Amino acid sequence: MTMQGPSDPPVTSAPPVIDYEGSPYRTAFWEGQGRDYEDAAERLALQRLVPPTGRRIAEIGAGFGRLADLYLGYEQIILFDYSRTLLQEAVARWGGDPRFVFVAGNIYQLSLAKASLDALVMVRVMHHLADVPLALKQIRRVLHGSSVAVLEYANKRNVKSVARWLLGRQEWSPMAKEPVEFVRLNYDFHPRWMGEQFHDAGLHVRQQLAVSHFRTPLLKHNVPAATLAKVDSWFFSPGGIYPLAPSVFVQVEAEKDGVEIQLVRNEISESGVGNNRIADLAELFSCPACGGDRTLKLEHEAQLICQQCSKQYAKRDGIWDFKESLD
Repeated sequence: MTMQGPSDPPVTSAPPVIDYEGSPYRTAFWEGQGRDYEDAAERLALQRLVPPTGRRIAEIGAGFGRLADLYLGYEQIILFDYSRTLLQEAVARWGGDPRFVFVAGNIYQLSLAKASLDALVMVRVMHHLADVPLALKQIRRVLHGSSVAVLEYANKRNVKSVARWLLGRQEWSPMAKEPVEFVRLNYDFHPRWMGEQFHDAGLHVRQQLAVSHFRTPLLKHNVPAATLAKVDSWFFSPGGIYPLAPSVFVQVEAEKDGVEIQLVRNEISESGVGNNRIADLAELFSCPACGGDRTLKLEHEAQLICQQCSKQYAKRDGIWDFKESLD
């Protein structure tokens, strides 16, 4: 995709990925950092868009599990992130609950099987993606005909950005459709451009909410976070018509024709989603090396081997590690 901003890095075989390995993200960005309002507003948006119950849900970019308590109505909860150290914090909090599965991996090689999820959530991840179309293709692959995905992105056409541009304090135009990379691997997106990407990926937009309208220090310091988030929620839906807030939450479903829906339903029945085989982890994963769907065999409780390419993956400290194979 075309970017505005700093010169693009050299083209490589795979998109670059921002790595929070070893980062104190939880304490440096969230806890005690004055973002209670953002957290509360995002929770209200997710409560409106994510079905409260179901069989299997995954959060992509779950980090330390900040939002995991919102998924407790599901029978299986997958927390997926590129950072093993952030996932270790999630394991420390949620590892005692057998419904949770912790997975380290790359969204561009999403190690979840086709049509394996009833719901998917991705918050504060899109703005780090250098290849949005590829990521959305992977997301669509893991959805089935009745799945719901809730995806958040950073809106370049927000009020503050528009004001800066009109005052001559910002070079790039928030009205231009192309994404802008304002810091390396940090992107803002135009709602129209994002709409095109959803369409091209075969994702139908069902609802769109504009979130965090009041992300200013003056309001955040003088109004309780819960109150400010509640007022913000009044503008979620009307703001979603023409988003001017810095954050946009979109509820999508996979677009499928009648033949494809029937094929996916057959796969779901065979794979165990929707029946009593939900605990079969070998059926949950795909191999990120060869892309084999449900080709992994559980060698023992902490090791999987791909029957197609022979790559092996291990469970370490409670986390299934698909960032790299054992061999």
